[in-house]
Amino acid sequence: MKILVTGVKGQLGYDVVNELEKRGHTAIGVDVEEMDITDAAMVEKVITDAGVEAVIHCAAYTAVDAAEENRDVCMRVNAEGTENIAKVCKNLDIKMIYISTDYVFDGEGNRPWEPDDERHPLNVYGESKYQGELAVEKYLEKYYIVRIAWVFGVNGKNFIKTMLNLAKNHTEINVVNDQIGSPTYTFDLARLLVDMVETDKYGHYHATNEGLCTWYEFAKEIFAQAGKKITVYPVTSDEFPAKAKRPHNSRMDKTKLAKNGFSLLPTWQDALKRYLMETEI
Repeated sequence: MKILVTGVKGQLGYDVVNELEKRGHTAIGVDVEEMDITDAAMVEKVITDAGVEAVIHCAAYTAVDAAEENRDVCMRVNAEGTENIAKVCKNLDIKMIYISTDYVFDGEGNRPWEPDDERHPLNVYGESKYQGELAVEKYLEKYYIVRIAWVFGVNGKNFIKTMLNLAKNHTEINVVNDQIGSPTYTFDLARLLVDMVETDKYGHYHATNEGLCTWYEFAKEIFAQAGKKITVYPVTSDEFPAKAKRPHNSRMDKTKLAKNGFSLLPTWQDALKRYLMETEI
């Protein structure tokens, strides 16, 4: 297959292109320089000229706190940009994978979020991704909306890199312990996305590595596996204020993946081990 991947400079887009090429597909990776997704005419020209059979849309405005003060920019990229792509995919009758987020839910309760649960975003970033989902649903039938959470990859900034950088000049740190979710390694996720695009099993999915933890537990495991001696103290979200409200519950139900014949991702601890070996931080 010939597939266009947006956000190729980001953590996920980078890995998706590599995975496609590994499997013998033709990957066309673009970023804002090659295709500004907020420019409808440019989106139409680039995708049409590329002659692809699918688009895997990884590009996004992901600065969650900054989005609270830059709502217009965030909405333009995540909502309008996604709509621009969806319209072209409709006109060309090609598949689209849209990468979304657990932030489309309100983050309350204790049960895992199911793919078809009602969506009530709790911050600007979440609202922008929700509007992107609505655009995909409005224009397309051949779509996969894949919600992910707590992402880390080799190419870009992430929580693991932040923690290991802190370990260079701190002996103790505070990390939030009342937000629960599952980390997601982009290398593993990329394999699943390519598995998906090779099928016609369309719909809404949740995809993270297996297992649950809090950010505090994630941090402790990072330091343990990396052999760093640093004391981590658990704190509440209220003690660690941020501009954007964060979900307390990011548990994601992934049974739909298995039901549709897709392999579940490995445990997050295993993913972390492989990531640390890959990056040699």
